Amino acid sequence: MGIEQLALQPVTGRIAPEINTAVSTEKPEKPFTQFLSEALSEVNNLQQQSRQASLNLALGKIQDISEVTIAAEKASVALQLTMQVRSKIIDAYQEVMRMQV
Repeated sequence: MGIEQLALQPVTGRIAPEINTAVSTEKPEKPFTQFLSEALSEVNNLQQQSRQASLNLALGKIQDISEVTIAAEKASVALQLTMQVRSKIIDAYQEVMRMQV
C-alpha cells in the first residue's frame, strides 16, 4: 500500500472563460472632485439666477413675484445642502485624523 502524492490542479482554466465573457454594463463613475465641482457650480448658478430675478423684480421687468420667491428658495435650499455636505465632509476628515495607526 503506497501513499500517493496529492497534486494541486489549477482551477483557472474552468473559471477564466466565464470571467472574460462578463461584460460590464455600468458607466464609469465620475471622480469625487469632478462631482463636487459640478455641484458647487450648480449652486453658484442658482445663486446668480436668484440675484438676477431679484434685480429684475426691482427694475420692474418681472411682474410675478412668485418667480423671484421660487428662485430665491431654490438657491437657499441648494446653499443649505452644500453647507450640510461640507460639514459632513469635515466631520469625516476629523474622524479619520483621530484614528490611531
